[in-house]
Amino acid sequence: MMLEVNDLNVYYGAIHALKGVSFQLKEGEIVALIGANGAGKSTSLKAVSSLVKVRSGEIFYRGEPLTTVPPQDVVKKGIIHVPEGRKIFPRMSVVENLEMGAYVHDNRDAFETDMEAMFERFPRLRERRKQSGGTLSGGEQQMLAIARGLMAHPQLLLLDEPSMGLAPIIVEQIFDIIRDINKQGTTILLVEQNAQMALSIADRGYVLETGRVVLEGKADDLMENPVVQEAYLGGH
Repeated sequence: MMLEVNDLNVYYGAIHALKGVSFQLKEGEIVALIGANGAGKSTSLKAVSSLVKVRSGEIFYRGEPLTTVPPQDVVKKGIIHVPEGRKIFPRMSVVENLEMGAYVHDNRDAFETDMEAMFERFPRLRERRKQSGGTLSGGEQQMLAIARGLMAHPQLLLLDEPSMGLAPIIVEQIFDIIRDINKQGTTILLVEQNAQMALSIADRGYVLETGRVVLEGKADDLMENPVVQEAYLGGH
């Protein structure tokens, strides 16, 4: 198992945000965490990347405990978090943002090669390479956030709400990119409010409600589940 999360409890002050959450990922999978706002999806990702403190429970990455590993060392292990709201550096150029993603690899030649690969994958970023991140459209910023994450050569990519605030046609593009990244060998843990899109590309999924996993299964089975349809897929 690549990632195992067992009985995780996380608090924000007095608020019990994750109540015994467990899930796992096998190498090469796309696994989706779906659920309403405040269900604990983003907190689950932050726990994996050590951005929130875990009160109890265990996280294992390739069999090694991850719970007490500091965030910068989580990155060095090959786990990259593309946060909700993109969080690019607005005053830095596209190229400078990509450089920030590559800071764990100190090889200038490799950086140039990797950057060229990003421009192949995201032609819009090539056109905007000298522009500051803050002047890009929402879709371009999301592409930049993903590209910046890929510059670190992740083995496990944590994607938090990649479709948020984007027009439907851009959402399609972003999900095509996610599918493509996975086909090229990167395992993906995807948090997404657009349950329809998330389950359409995922192998498996977990449904979170108020800090608990209430359903899990193959993505196709969850799509057909009447409870999931009613709550998250507009009641088909």
